[in-house]
Amino acid sequence: MKKSVSLFIFIDALGWEILKESEFLDDILIQKSPIGTIFGYSATCDPTILTGVLPREHDHFSFYAYDPKNSPFRKNLFIQLMRLVPKALSSRNRVRNVAGRIIKRGLDYTGYFNIYNMPFKLLPYFDYTEKRDLYQPDGINSGSKTIMDYMRDNKIPFTQSNWRSPEVENLKTLSDELKDPHKDLSFAYLYMAAMDATLHQYGFPHQDVTDKIAWYDARLRELIDTAKSEYEDVRLFVFSDHGMTNIHEDYDLRSVIESTGLRFGKDYAAVYDSTMARFWFLKDGSEKIIREALSTVSVGRVLNKKELTAWGADFPNNRYGDLIFLLDAGVLLVPSHMGERTLKGMHGYDPMDKDSVASFSTNTDLKDLPIRLENLYDLMKDEADRNLSLNSEG
Repeated sequence: MKKSVSLFIFIDALGWEILKESEFLDDILIQKSPIGTIFGYSATCDPTILTGVLPREHDHFSFYAYDPKNSPFRKNLFIQLMRLVPKALSSRNRVRNVAGRIIKRGLDYTGYFNIYNMPFKLLPYFDYTEKRDLYQPDGINSGSKTIMDYMRDNKIPFTQSNWRSPEVENLKTLSDELKDPHKDLSFAYLYMAAMDATLHQYGFPHQDVTDKIAWYDARLRELIDTAKSEYEDVRLFVFSDHGMTNIHEDYDLRSVIESTGLRFGKDYAAVYDSTMARFWFLKDGSEKIIREALSTVSVGRVLNKKELTAWGADFPNNRYGDLIFLLDAGVLLVPSHMGERTLKGMHGYDPMDKDSVASFSTNTDLKDLPIRLENLYDLMKDEADRNLSLNSEG
């Protein structure tokens, strides 16, 4: 028998409000608790989990940032050709998915890449901010080290899931590695992403969500049994990056801004994410006009400097926007640069809203539970160091 292994299971979007209402490994997980999320989307939360630092320090927030001088799309011939395709065709999901794969391959990006609903004519205004695989060396924009870098640097035996692979494949791969007689793992990171899509599609509560949680319960029990057949001590940690909020209203914020008569790319630039709009002011007077237009919107607010600083989203040089307008929880920005159809569930609202809160669970008796996502880094580091020491003694 090998000594000890720590399994960190990341279930995307399994928020505290969902977990506490669900039956999930109740006889195994002796501690379950809320854990504070980070303002933004998974593109913000995941780098925080991996590095233990806030967005201002790792420099990840949303996928698009206004930067026409350094835009990788500015001289892309394929994008120039796609601008000539009628919107009725170029706006189709299948066409955009194929186009995204072609663009990614041409740019040689290794990170998560999706053009979503950003018009081809607007792409040359923006930089894409997740060019590299977060889990590989030099994957973080700021150069911050990840927990994977720590284990590579310190020669700690570990395994991580391929975030591109289906959940079933990742489960099998980890199970096989746990059973491998030539491997004595100290740490494993299992990536499970499908819950997020289920909640976007159905919201909570819904039978499909309940069934998905039951599926996780059954599959993780099998994984734990496999680990226990190989290791004397199996330490389990299950966590999410955020929760999910049920959508009750759509709001067309883009039309409000366009009604001002200001010119995109001349007077201002904007990215319309699913729950927020981010603005850059290119000419004097534009900020005043846009602020006046936003003041008429009753379903959101302009975020102030104090909030952004507290959330770690006060980026140097306002890289991700001179102004951010956040919609109220449960209101979806439709149409947006992320999509043109409504959803049943969404995340990316005020991180203090109850449905935004993430979850954390463990089968160990931890004295100090992690309070926010950035605390997970130190926990993962401590677990890896602990097990390496035990396994080395063995």
